[in-house]
Amino acid sequence: MLISADPVNAFVDYADVPVPNAPTGPLAGLTFGVKDIFDVAGYPTGSGNLVKRAEGGIAAKNAPVVQKLLDAGARFIGKTHTAELAFSLDGRNDHYGTPINPAAPGRVPGGSSSGSASAVAAGLCDFALGSDTGGSVRGPASFCGLIGLRPTHGRIDISGAMPLASELDTVGWFTRDIDTYERIGAVLLGEDIAGPELKRILVARDALDLMLGDAEAQAIKPAVARATAVLGAPSEVTLAPDGLFGWQTLYRTLQGYAAWREHGPWITGRKPQLGAQTALRFKVSSEVTAEQNEAAQKRRAEVRERVRGILGDDGILILPTMPGAALHVDAPEEEFERFRARAISMLCVAGLASLPQVSLPLATVHGAPLGLSLIGPAGRDRALLAAARRVMKG
Repeated sequence: MLISADPVNAFVDYADVPVPNAPTGPLAGLTFGVKDIFDVAGYPTGSGNLVKRAEGGIAAKNAPVVQKLLDAGARFIGKTHTAELAFSLDGRNDHYGTPINPAAPGRVPGGSSSGSASAVAAGLCDFALGSDTGGSVRGPASFCGLIGLRPTHGRIDISGAMPLASELDTVGWFTRDIDTYERIGAVLLGEDIAGPELKRILVARDALDLMLGDAEAQAIKPAVARATAVLGAPSEVTLAPDGLFGWQTLYRTLQGYAAWREHGPWITGRKPQLGAQTALRFKVSSEVTAEQNEAAQKRRAEVRERVRGILGDDGILILPTMPGAALHVDAPEEEFERFRARAISMLCVAGLASLPQVSLPLATVHGAPLGLSLIGPAGRDRALLAAARRVMKG
């Protein structure tokens, strides 16, 4: 890392290699970290696993998204920890330890973009790159009191990064303030597709019903009220007539099949040491059959059509980012799994429909951050961020 100290264990302890950036540009003066699944010239790409780090060698060139940021004048300061093979919502890593959540010490930072969220929340850099497959930017943003976007799938080039599930993987980033977020978005997102003003406001009733308890349900209400006071009077909708828990099962099937397709041959051939939870997730993934995946793909098409039909081309959907605050690092595994099932039930909506979702730090519960999300139409990411700015500015 190219900084003097890392009190929150956000950065991977690689040898310092300066990475050239343009002296001027729209992001000049900003510093950034990069999740250690993206290639950065002169550095390994360790992906949160010791064997991957040893076998991968040194990257010869930057991932396109990293290069775009450097060309815009931003200065790279180091690679950030990731949950192992980017397959975790809580951010724990058995090999490197868990980055500290500066906004809620003693609680997990969220994953898999754990180090990036920790670095930004601690003020060690202005922004940091992450990736979001099942919630790996949105979740840490909620847990660490940050802004984080899952873009429209395919909107930002994700080549030069370790895949988890390519049909679901996206590039995202974290900041502490909305002005900086939009500044980076102008560089990475390009121009939106044409469309009407986003003025039809919807609140996902079934997502609100997934909050962990009464304290969480009460904590999110003022955030919803703040957003609707700015954006407009809302209508309530039910996203999943068959229940969002069914959608999270669908999502896990699709992600698991894709993750095993990507990493299974390496795991079975190399037999690397994996953390206990990572090993369990890949074991479950290995059991998803091609027939199950094919059926899930067909069901996904139906879900995508339903969500996009509800949203239309002028809608903003409001829902909690996560069902509660980050769990304590030492919480029992069964508590993490119960939380994960509820969280994926919320997070899967944008992923299954390939839509942009931004998490905003608008609530707290039990003294810890809790995010509220806005989902917008496909290709309207910057319009969604403009709506987020209005909410954040109040």
